[in-house]
Amino acid sequence: MAQREDYYNLLGVKRGASEDDIKKAYRRLARKYHPDVNPGDKVAEEKFKQISEAYEVLSDPKKKEVYDKFGSYSENLRDAASKGAGAGFPGGFDFNFGDYTAAPGGGAGGGPSIKDIFSDLFSGSGTRTSAQSKHQRGADIELPVSLTFEDAINGTTKTISVRRNDICARCNGSGEGNGSPATCITCQGTGKVSGGGGFFSFDQPCPDCKGTGKRRPPCNECFGRGTVAKTETVTVRIPAGVDTGSRVRAAGKGEAGKRGGPTGDLFIITNVAPHPIFTRKGDNIECVIPITLTEAALGAKIEVPTVSGKAQLRIPPGTQSGQRFRLREKGAPSLRSNHRGDQYVEVKITLPKIIDEDSKELLRQFAKRNPENPRAAMGLE
Repeated sequence: MAQREDYYNLLGVKRGASEDDIKKAYRRLARKYHPDVNPGDKVAEEKFKQISEAYEVLSDPKKKEVYDKFGSYSENLRDAASKGAGAGFPGGFDFNFGDYTAAPGGGAGGGPSIKDIFSDLFSGSGTRTSAQSKHQRGADIELPVSLTFEDAINGTTKTISVRRNDICARCNGSGEGNGSPATCITCQGTGKVSGGGGFFSFDQPCPDCKGTGKRRPPCNECFGRGTVAKTETVTVRIPAGVDTGSRVRAAGKGEAGKRGGPTGDLFIITNVAPHPIFTRKGDNIECVIPITLTEAALGAKIEVPTVSGKAQLRIPPGTQSGQRFRLREKGAPSLRSNHRGDQYVEVKITLPKIIDEDSKELLRQFAKRNPENPRAAMGLE
């Protein structure tokens, strides 16, 4: 068998190149040699297969580690590296403590692999339990949205732009492009990978090629992901009664699922601007309203603002500054029931500006007729 060209040379990068440099090099070469760009060109097609194989390994930290150590990559080399010397178990069973924490064949966290960027689309079969072989639900998206106090109380509709991954229209989400099938790098064309868990390992169908040992080149539009990034305008109804930190769900407006999985959801996280008059405590609304000295002393009916308009409030004679009054069901709508909260009005007595002598004399006469000392209970004069 002919010696394979060094993966780093194929991509035109140096050993120790960063994950981002490897990714950029692959994308540049993929665009140049992709079968869709070079129809009927067998040399370009073979070159595309080689660089895809190189990127498959060098973009995955675990595979790259094996390649750097052995100068090549296969599932068996990976398992040998993970088990170490003397890991064999008599009788043909392999003993691997790593099976307790990771499904065989599963990728490690870290940089994007070619499965993540170009080929993360094929479902497995048999008894494979890795999430890689199953339909995967798309990720949810969270977006902050600012609201006025009135919009939060009364409800509104917001139209927002969402950057999300949608199903690729060119390959209908399969991730496959045109061109002849190439040898699957995951199983080295055998159609099988090491599987199982616990104390035992056994062969099972390769999840990437579905046991065929062959894989088509990735779609030229989505580079094998099965999804493409797009900006979409979404209209979301904000229900009445939301507050800062409320989560409003727009079903099916998140990231597209993988391998036929359902689409994720979009969650709007509301941020309500402060109001110059009202403050909110749960479903209740509070405000402070000034009243005159005579209104507090003699009583009065005054107008007060509410979130639904003006309302009448009766001030009884002898009202003190700081006294609170309750307006039933004038608060915020409850998101948990059909009821509304209440509004609490705190009154603050404002003293008049006395500038004429007649008014001052009236107050002196009032003080003589009502010689009260509000500090007497404190033992003060």
